Amino acid sequence: MKKIQILGTGCAKCNQLAANVKEAAQVLGEEVVFEKVTQINDIMKFGCMTTPGLAIDGKVVSQGKVLNPDQIMKLMRPIAAE
Repeated sequence: MKKIQILGTGCAKCNQLAANVKEAAQVLGEEVVFEKVTQINDIMKFGCMTTPGLAIDGKVVSQGKVLNPDQIMKLMRPIAAE
């Protein structure tokens, strides 16, 4: 089970990213633990300087962008290196 964290203070972009993550997880049929990290000090511990940020299993995979569900699905299920 993946742990997905949205890093942001709760702005419209953060909320849109959260909605897109939930949609991506639903399409993939993934069970995820979902968490919003809203405290600036906690966000900075991830090394995320631009919100919204997206962390999967504790690793920041995106910051400063509102990824769409397709982009998020690719991050949740990375394609094996060829």
